[in-house]
Amino acid sequence: MPNARQKAIEAIANTEYDLNQIDFRATSLKDLFGSLVFSEEVQKARLPKPVFKALQKTIKQGVVLDPTIADAVASAMKDWALEHGATHYTHLFQPMTGLTAEKHDSFLSPTGSGTALAEFSGKELVKGEPDASSFPSGGIRATFEARGYTGWDPTSPAYIRETPNGTTLVIPTVFISWTGESLDKKTPLLKSMEVVSTQALRIVRLFGNTEAKKVFSSVGPEQEYFLIDKNFMYARPDLLGCGRTLFGTKPPKGQELEDQYFGTIPERVIACMADCETELFKLGVPVKTRHNEVAPSQYEFAPIFEDSNLATDHNHLCMDVMRRTSEKYGLVCLLHEKPFAGINGSGKHNNWSLATDLGENLLNPGDTPHENMQFLVFCVAVIRAVAKYPELLRVSVASAGNDHRLGANEAPPAIISIFLGDQLQDVIDQLERSDLKSTKAGGFMEVGVTVLPKLPRDAGDRNRTSPFAFTGNKFEFRAVGSSFSIGGPNVVLNTIVAESLDYIATQLETAVKGGKALNKAIQDLLPGILKESKKVIFNGDGYSEDWHKEAEKRGLPNLKSTTDAIPILIRKDTIDLFAKYKVFTERELQARYAIFSEKYVKEVMIEANMMVMMAKTMILPAALRYQSVVAEAVNSCKAAGVDGGAQLELLKELTDLTTKFQAASASLCTASHHHPEGDPYAHAKYIKESVIPKMVDLRTLGDKLETIVADDLWPLPTYREMLFIK
Repeated sequence: MPNARQKAIEAIANTEYDLNQIDFRATSLKDLFGSLVFSEEVQKARLPKPVFKALQKTIKQGVVLDPTIADAVASAMKDWALEHGATHYTHLFQPMTGLTAEKHDSFLSPTGSGTALAEFSGKELVKGEPDASSFPSGGIRATFEARGYTGWDPTSPAYIRETPNGTTLVIPTVFISWTGESLDKKTPLLKSMEVVSTQALRIVRLFGNTEAKKVFSSVGPEQEYFLIDKNFMYARPDLLGCGRTLFGTKPPKGQELEDQYFGTIPERVIACMADCETELFKLGVPVKTRHNEVAPSQYEFAPIFEDSNLATDHNHLCMDVMRRTSEKYGLVCLLHEKPFAGINGSGKHNNWSLATDLGENLLNPGDTPHENMQFLVFCVAVIRAVAKYPELLRVSVASAGNDHRLGANEAPPAIISIFLGDQLQDVIDQLERSDLKSTKAGGFMEVGVTVLPKLPRDAGDRNRTSPFAFTGNKFEFRAVGSSFSIGGPNVVLNTIVAESLDYIATQLETAVKGGKALNKAIQDLLPGILKESKKVIFNGDGYSEDWHKEAEKRGLPNLKSTTDAIPILIRKDTIDLFAKYKVFTERELQARYAIFSEKYVKEVMIEANMMVMMAKTMILPAALRYQSVVAEAVNSCKAAGVDGGAQLELLKELTDLTTKFQAASASLCTASHHHPEGDPYAHAKYIKESVIPKMVDLRTLGDKLETIVADDLWPLPTYREMLFIK
């Protein structure tokens, strides 16, 4: 009788999928892109001119929304949606689960005479009322206090979601409590974007730019993920329930040969990718790049930069589309930060910059950064922000899943540092010495093949071990986890940079008002900031032990786990910072402290309980069956009068290992059923100190059993199968 693992492999071998579902020759990309979005072009065509202009001022300049235009916008949006076959609308919001949430309402409105009309008012567009009691609130809302509100976010366009049974109008919204606190990721992000825009404009104005009306924080999040056959997931309770494998030994061949990275994309995978891209193009998501990643069955895509709010919404869309589309090809998309031990995990590199509404990238150094004073001001502001608030950046990427990844070979360490590269480091060194004279040029590379053109060389290399690296005209925050909403990390980035820009702008404005020339004021101010902040700059190998020792000497924090990082949320300087710029209230930060703690506890406890269940009902029975087989072989040797020493040694090893495995399983069961007193954070600390080590012990023994138990008896799909059978 074949087990679930063997049935999964048989199903994969005998199933064929239609890989020709998408034909880009039949539909032009330019016609496809944004076809399901209530875009500026659609708004212009359907809205009265005054309404269109008022709405665009809100979207592009941050002008307060005129409530009188809501009915006109709602009517046009409804007609457009009905033409696309929509029957319902939903306010899409981003609760503190880190996912999206939605409640669908029909356009249908009975008339009372046996007929019905399709109606959608401005009131329905602007505000919704989902139940807020069952979402994470950190104590802001009790179970009996259910009222919460969604509010229309006009800066992120509505769109149509197509399903096999119809379409739905999706309206991006914020989510707040009846008492006014934010219960979501979007509201703080929008606040932080306004704050950084206000402070950045002060610097831009000092340099004579009076035309820019807004500065956007822009983001291009690279998304890493795994694709494996769904039959394997159905045979792995840990993947199904936890998103990662809780048992599994490293395969004989993993990523050692480095043949996966940028390799040829398998046909089924590229068909799935093309289908995902088709859906995302329709939804206006500017997906640009796709490729194989380092680990077997790991892939990545990356979009073009957008403002932080839209980029966050679009990244949620990407994750949703990837999950749904992969099923059409018999695949499952794994977004956990470490679904497989011993090989690369998955991150979401958050490429962050600042740009004016006129299209000027404020972190573009130009050809001569030593002469580009505006760039240097913004660059030093970022360096100061990271040096002053590294722990906030760390807590913004803290989770139980990301703890498995940070510091491993594919991810930066938990120590937050900045990589500048040769060219910018040289300019910063000159600036600190108050001796700005030159910029290192990149030049050209001579390949040595006459038919090839000269290749331009960048003035600086890249550093994949740095958690926060300057990469030409942006900073790449590499520590964000693959399953994360990028909203949280960008709230922190925007706010801490806003604080630095506020400080620098105040100093420069005072100096200029006192009669000092702007360039002189800059050259007097920035060297002192650099002297205080340069401890965070590191251009070497972030994985090395020497760096960990050096970082400790420099006084840089090393918050290795989520439980180390969570208390930063309620520290006085954190509360003061976010309160000053009205991004979070103290109560909202206290709530997030509780939510982060509760989520950590729940995720790890689900894993611990799953491990015990799998140990008792799957691995232990397989080990005992094999033990019986080996014992029978030992007895057969004795009966035949031949030497059975090797079989006896195997039986002893197997029996010893099985006994230890049973004991480790019982120990984990006991630890996970102990409920310590105290707040959620106290429980999280207990989990980290008392439960996780026992999970590690149990896994070590289980993985050892996998290497001994007969292959035909092992119940779980193995790494060598899941990662390499396409």
